[in-house]
Amino acid sequence: MKKRIMAAVLAGVMALSLAACGGSSSSSSAAPAEEKTEEAAPAEGQEAAAPAEGEAQAEAPAATGEQTHIYVLTASEDHGWTGSVATFAKAKVEEVNAEGVYTAELITSASAAEQITTIEDIISKGEKNIAIVVQPLDDTVQSAIQQIVDAGIPYVAFDRIIAGLESTAVSNVKGDNAGIGAAAAAYFVGLGMKPGDKVYVYEGDTSSVTALRDQGFVDYLKGDVEYAGQKIADDAKWTDEDLKAVTYSGAMNWSRSDTKSSFESLMGDSANADIKWFYAEDDELGMGILEALAGGGIDDATKTAFFANKPVITGCGGLGEFYDVLKGTNYADISAQLGGVMSVTYSPSMIKTAIQDMEDYLAGKQVEQDHVIACEIVTSENVDNYEAFN
Repeated sequence: MKKRIMAAVLAGVMALSLAACGGSSSSSSAAPAEEKTEEAAPAEGQEAAAPAEGEAQAEAPAATGEQTHIYVLTASEDHGWTGSVATFAKAKVEEVNAEGVYTAELITSASAAEQITTIEDIISKGEKNIAIVVQPLDDTVQSAIQQIVDAGIPYVAFDRIIAGLESTAVSNVKGDNAGIGAAAAAYFVGLGMKPGDKVYVYEGDTSSVTALRDQGFVDYLKGDVEYAGQKIADDAKWTDEDLKAVTYSGAMNWSRSDTKSSFESLMGDSANADIKWFYAEDDELGMGILEALAGGGIDDATKTAFFANKPVITGCGGLGEFYDVLKGTNYADISAQLGGVMSVTYSPSMIKTAIQDMEDYLAGKQVEQDHVIACEIVTSENVDNYEAFN
């Protein structure tokens, strides 16, 4: 872990000293030179109190100004959505260090167990002027986050919000999972989907993320929620009886290959070729459908019948391969036979917002505790306006 060397600044004079970096067992990003004033030193034994629910966290930051070191904890930098979080986090950490007001360090973990150990190591050092931005790798990290709270360290939670601990965070930054479902439903309705039409939903996993994406889809169709400021027309609303036409895949584990196999099995019954509406809750799942259609695992006659129905496929996330489909440079022969294809934004770059929320909190600014980032529909018409990840 990094050790920082602080330099005192005498009255009226400011002197800079370089912060020394130590290695860590996971990847980390180095901090630049840091400034400190003698007057800003914390009182002996002073710790931060966890923010109370509903309070403006800007009232009394635990660690202030130039003394604060921000630990950013994410999954390992790899391919896919989760891995790309670390890529965007690294870029934001570099920005923080370049600005010089705070120092920041990215520490990645390959597993939840490793992330728990990392958190425990940070806490055991007893540093007073630190803050944490964490992307919990799964719900087992709850005990470690509770230790952060107990130690009085301010933290921001990103993406996976641990139930029961929301009120202890400076900010809970997440995409609008319910809005993703509402966006998919609104897109289908805009293309002519009628109450009772067959819909197949490819689900991500068994977490609250999937539950919210399911619920947003249903709630929009029932007229209970809106997308982009508008609700479904009264004459287009679905009843509970209509919703029986919606079939759920069960957990695909966010896996392209699992979705491909599932879709091939679905189309193994030629009667399912008349399903027109496919709500894939992630771009990887959408790619699984496209790969199945491009491969040899589905009977040609079934494929012909399927394409004749002008099916519509949605995704979510911002995967570069899927955006290339929207641009017409990937699976162009297949997308040309579809009735529509789109993605909903849920970018891993949101981690930058999480880090910024911590910076704002430390600067004494108002921070939204339940920070939901709105989603948007991405199609061939506007895809060039959005940043993809690999």
